[in-house]
Amino acid sequence: MRNRRDLKAMTRMLDEAIKKVRELPDSVQDDAAEMLFSVAAKQGEPVRLDEETRAAVREGRAQARRGEFASDEDMQAFFERHGVKR
Repeated sequence: MRNRRDLKAMTRMLDEAIKKVRELPDSVQDDAAEMLFSVAAKQGEPVRLDEETRAAVREGRAQARRGEFASDEDMQAFFERHGVKR
């Protein structure tokens, strides 16, 4: 169980995230709201990953251990493709 200080920090973090989301276009705000509703509905229920996703996570962790990371240029291209403003 988290102590009161941890919960207060999480509340501040959530407040900051919501402030940032409010600056986004309405359609993106709706997507964010759907994600929050989904998280709240699960009430701590563990997420079940299929084997393909589990394999992808294992491979990603192995790449990180080997120091294999996407370049800044690759990440910038990814953000631009997905409309993420940094």
